[in-house]
Amino acid sequence: MPGVDQTGEQPETGLTPGAERGDFRDVLAPNHARRGKPPLHLADMTDEQRIEAAKELGLPRFRVRQLANHYFNHLSTNPADFTDFPAAARDDAARRFFPELITPVTSQVADQGMTVKTLWRLFDGSSIESVLMRYPKRVTLCISSQVGCGMGCPFCATGQLGLTRNMSTGEILEQVRAAAAAARDGKLTRGPARLSNVVFMGMGEPMGNYRSVLAAIRQISALPPEGFGISARNITVSTVGVVPGMRKLAQEGIPVRLALSLHAPSDELRDELVPMNRRFNTTQVLDAAHDYYLASKRRVSIEYALMKGINDQAEHARLLAKRLNHYGDDWAHVNPIPLNPIEGSRWTASKPEDERRFLEILHSAGIAATLRDTRGSDIDGACGQLAAKAGQASGQSSEPSASGTPRTDSSPVAASVARKA
Repeated sequence: MPGVDQTGEQPETGLTPGAERGDFRDVLAPNHARRGKPPLHLADMTDEQRIEAAKELGLPRFRVRQLANHYFNHLSTNPADFTDFPAAARDDAARRFFPELITPVTSQVADQGMTVKTLWRLFDGSSIESVLMRYPKRVTLCISSQVGCGMGCPFCATGQLGLTRNMSTGEILEQVRAAAAAARDGKLTRGPARLSNVVFMGMGEPMGNYRSVLAAIRQISALPPEGFGISARNITVSTVGVVPGMRKLAQEGIPVRLALSLHAPSDELRDELVPMNRRFNTTQVLDAAHDYYLASKRRVSIEYALMKGINDQAEHARLLAKRLNHYGDDWAHVNPIPLNPIEGSRWTASKPEDERRFLEILHSAGIAATLRDTRGSDIDGACGQLAAKAGQASGQSSEPSASGTPRTDSSPVAASVARKA
């Protein structure tokens, strides 16, 4: 990988060792090596670092817990809200512990105000996206974990941007805090609500940024003032099939749901749709997914973006059912997803009759499957579309201000992100 970042360090690709050689390599954005590291946020700090930072400000250690309570419980980084804090120390504490990591650039509203997609600008000028969605019994947030994506899946808007860098834990969690505050404050239709579900299905391959993603999961699921108090069972981590990351996650003992973006039942087809398959083939990926089910006792979601005439025919459904039934237990739930196509792309959505037939074949084979409803079809719903347009509008198309996601799943961030919400 050429180049170094502003700190003089080799840029982290986020992939497993060997990403610089072999059958698959990260697809890097042109500006991937010109990025420094985000400012250190409370969410990035260890307990010792938090205490030391407070000491530098002349604050006793109990002030750290107060700050964490403001962040995770009250969802605030505004020093004016720190009424239990010495007035003279509020601004300095806010600057030290809560540097501005993400700034809203624009939002798009869809589904009669039930879906809000936000474009965020990061400290280095990069852009990412998140999508907040309200359902009758839950509020789900789809978040990004990388700036751009190195997976190179041809039908995914983010995949065309290349990988710029990994996001910090603080940058990931700021998406959650902002969304939780927006839901609480009634920014979605039908009034105030509580953010209940988080899905790592936005921009970037979560397994490619494992350390930050895992730290974020732990803080999302911990009770205040250590975290946001969202149940780990309501967190979904999506991957295109980075097997070492899948196996490592299975050992963590955290009951998050795993979602595998499969998109094809054979190696020949998946090699074309998901380049990572050249490194970890369908057998390796499905074995790792099934092992995750055995370790977690939670059914794995198999994401399958339906593409007209490419992977949506009867033979594809029959082979998919055969591959899943090979393991002999009710371990997977298939989510066929109507593709939210990229403008001008040859990858288009399946015909409704083909979608129905695909489902019928899976059901007749005893496979649990649900065609996901889509969100954001009237906005730039596919992951990376909004960020890509923002970069083009600012004349920075060569510097994809995009945002990260693995998701080869052509992603529906707003569109089918609901998928496993």
